[in-house]
Amino acid sequence: MYDIAIIGAGASGLMFASNLNKRVFKNVCMIEANAKIGAKIKVSGGAKCNITNELVSEKNYLGDRSLVKSLLKDFSKDETLEFLNKNAVFPTLNPKIVKGTYFCKSSQDVIDMFTKLTSHIKKYLNTKVLDISYENEVFKIKTNHKIIEAKKVVVASGGLSYASLGASSIAFDIAKKFGHTIEKLEPALVGFTVQKDQFWFKNLSGISTYVNSYIDGRRFEGSFLFAHKGCSGPVVLTSSLYWKKGKLAIDFLPKTDLSKLLKGNKKISSALPFAKRFTSEFLNSINLKDKPISELSQEEKEKLELLKYYEFSPAGNFGYTKAEVTKGGINTDEINHYNFESLKQKNLYFIGECLNITGELGGFNFQISFSEAIRCAKNIKNN
Repeated sequence: MYDIAIIGAGASGLMFASNLNKRVFKNVCMIEANAKIGAKIKVSGGAKCNITNELVSEKNYLGDRSLVKSLLKDFSKDETLEFLNKNAVFPTLNPKIVKGTYFCKSSQDVIDMFTKLTSHIKKYLNTKVLDISYENEVFKIKTNHKIIEAKKVVVASGGLSYASLGASSIAFDIAKKFGHTIEKLEPALVGFTVQKDQFWFKNLSGISTYVNSYIDGRRFEGSFLFAHKGCSGPVVLTSSLYWKKGKLAIDFLPKTDLSKLLKGNKKISSALPFAKRFTSEFLNSINLKDKPISELSQEEKEKLELLKYYEFSPAGNFGYTKAEVTKGGINTDEINHYNFESLKQKNLYFIGECLNITGELGGFNFQISFSEAIRCAKNIKNN
């Protein structure tokens, strides 16, 4: 019989376990589907773990922003950095991919830190949770190996993205079983597939260019990567968080006045500051030949203005296998904001990606998961 069983040994579960009062909760276990803890941490940020962001605020999230704001006030990015530094992990600011992002030297450093901090906790690895029931003040957790009993359960098993890393629907299955509402689940921080008019993107697979994107009244800047399925890259991934069926726009010349380029007698391909392949594919897509600027009609110049505001409707996205996170999740109105206990079932708690709070690319999701975990760990009470 455990005081607490934690389902999931990812960012939120490990931070929760690391900050739980050992004197109060002496008998705690973690249940993890993977052979090792921190599988998603391991691959994050290109194995360098983009762990928080200098510019983090509630504006970087979908979901209950008042809750996000209070969580970030409780456990800020400065406190995240202080916690990491205290445990010999020293992230540094590297804004090359996304402004304000802190990266670690290696993701393994973070995993090693959590391994040390949770060494006193029993871990059931390679153990999948199949079902959970509550009888006589006790949770019975049915796994693929055995039944584990606990007085309290903290569900920190993440969302649906990266099934190859052990992701499953178990958090949502548990929430539904105990009467919770699940807001629509969708892949997020993910590349877009394209419609026929944008098939020229596919011909440029592997080419990257710096752009601004415009979506849902927001502007983002960063690298736009042409892909064999459509488009990806940091600016597309962040845009995908806010995309609903409809259009977004790209400025392929974010720091350039196009009118200054459309002067003189150079050919279009020489006047535009792009790789020749890009210019060729773009011109083909708008049915314009590569010719001297001086020979362009006003109508043809207007066609080139698409470079400053290229609007298109994605066909869809690359799906959960490529998505960094899951958008949507357990309705946070049905969770106690003080300690993340379910308002539907006592002694049952939900933290992390399974909740309906999703951040942009650049360390925002780690930060909010840590903030939730810390609040839950500080305020969870022994019966």
